[in-house]
Amino acid sequence: MASMAALGAFRSPATSSSNASFVSRSRLSTAPRTLSFSASSLSGDHVVSRTITGSRQKERTPLIVSPKAVSDSKNSQTCLEPDVSRSVLGIILGGGAGTRLYPLTKKRAKPAVPLGGNYRLIDIPVSNCLNSNVSKIYVLTQFNSASLNRHISRAYASNMGGYKNEGFVEVLAAQQSPENPNWFQGTADAVRQYLWLFEEHNVLEFLVLAGDHLYRMNYESFIQAHRETAADITVAALPMDEKRAASFGLMKIDDEGRIIEFAEKPKGDQLKALQVDTTILGLDDERAKEMPYIASMGIYVVSKKAMLDLLSKKFPGANDFGSEVIPGATSIGMRVQAYLYDGYWEDIGTIEAFYNANLGITKKPVPDFSFYDRSSPIYTQPRYLPPSKMLNADVTDSVVGEGCVIKNCRIHHSVVGLRSCISEGAIIEDTLLMGADYYETEADRKFLAAKGSVPIGIGKNSHIKRAIIDKNARIGDDVKIINNDNVQEAAKETDGYFIKSGIVTIVKDALIPSGTVI
Repeated sequence: MASMAALGAFRSPATSSSNASFVSRSRLSTAPRTLSFSASSLSGDHVVSRTITGSRQKERTPLIVSPKAVSDSKNSQTCLEPDVSRSVLGIILGGGAGTRLYPLTKKRAKPAVPLGGNYRLIDIPVSNCLNSNVSKIYVLTQFNSASLNRHISRAYASNMGGYKNEGFVEVLAAQQSPENPNWFQGTADAVRQYLWLFEEHNVLEFLVLAGDHLYRMNYESFIQAHRETAADITVAALPMDEKRAASFGLMKIDDEGRIIEFAEKPKGDQLKALQVDTTILGLDDERAKEMPYIASMGIYVVSKKAMLDLLSKKFPGANDFGSEVIPGATSIGMRVQAYLYDGYWEDIGTIEAFYNANLGITKKPVPDFSFYDRSSPIYTQPRYLPPSKMLNADVTDSVVGEGCVIKNCRIHHSVVGLRSCISEGAIIEDTLLMGADYYETEADRKFLAAKGSVPIGIGKNSHIKRAIIDKNARIGDDVKIINNDNVQEAAKETDGYFIKSGIVTIVKDALIPSGTVI
């Protein structure tokens, strides 16, 4: 079938065939049927279900999985049967070339971009999975994936997070084969190319995630909602304002949360037509006026049968979930459900979004996103670095990573990455320092000084404001990176920097000579 790129917005029919119809529970005289599982139904990695046939032939009775789902008071996680660790396969998409995040993606994949001083973006979805008892995880990679592959192999050993023996976090790189000589063409195509492998897992659902989002989410509740509504696909969604709405897939839902219309990044009149009354989500009148749209987060729970049917039979030429597969599933009458998420979520797709998300963790009194959550920790690679050393330093409203050496300088409202070295007299304001991959020895630094070069770190009396300093950058003495002329866009790659949205980004491994003014 040809590509579905021109699908646009779809509205599901008011009445649908027996294989797609859904009747509100409140309108049914018959109680919801239950999809029953028992411990004996689970053997090793195999999930067996017993389907109970409803009495009605033309109505689809809601199936509820595990009506006994409870909150575990010890870890506040939902307990589902069958166990999510054995019945759900996590698929994390590594993303495309990341052109909007360039130059941060010059030498790395988007999910490998450093975050919050000690972490990488990929740590967010993997940690959310582990904290939600999803322990079978594949990460699909394609562009600049060497550092991402290395990080995953070092960070997530077989016992990471205490998950079961059958748990794993494995990388699946894009590859060419005699059957398919093409690289990944999009999110759906990436999953399709490895569908033969995913199909071998005896699971009920696939949990499809993006590798470049910042949020904390309990996927067990997400999966429970998918099962209770007997959905084919469940899309995580959140209220959105008009300024950001045009950059996302938008949807309309009915009173039961079923998606009745979907459009990817609509513009103009099409955008206006997708406004909804978000008070149905529990927003007050004032906030509902500010958030008149419901946006897709690009996170999906897809029943295994539905995934195989959609990618192999219904839309074999579709490349993207958001613009093709999800609208297509809605148009053919599949039950596509919205799961409403009302928490912090950020798509780290641009330099400005990345900068704001990182600086947001320094926000007072409550940060936008907190890494200090005992019940849902964020895991990463153990590096065994020493504590950071601060000598006569004035550090306020900032986050400092491991293994830093900070001497007689001033740091305000900034994030300082691991192994950062900041010299005397330096001033760092509203800045993200990513740090370094390694320490230079004293002999190395003397050798560089003798050559007239610059060691890794921030030199003496340098002033940096509203900037991103990528890893292993060498900033000389008396350098000013303050964008005094308020330049909004500039590409000076040969000089070691870019300016996007007024934010100066120093390229990884760049050398900025002493006395430079940017």
